[in-house]
Amino acid sequence: MYFTDRGIEELETRRGDEQVTLAWVAERLQTFVDVHPEFEIPVERFATWLARADDEDD
Repeated sequence: MYFTDRGIEELETRRGDEQVTLAWVAERLQTFVDVHPEFEIPVERFATWLARADDEDD
């Protein structure tokens, strides 16, 4: 298990039964970047990856 997996597992445990929209996720990511601007590039890359996840070219 990677260190980051603990956060993912906590997210699943605490909120795994909730249904949210991608707009809600985008808002939360933006809030996170506003509070932690040093993570802007990784969050931007993650958001772009999610947005293009079904593209065959990637």
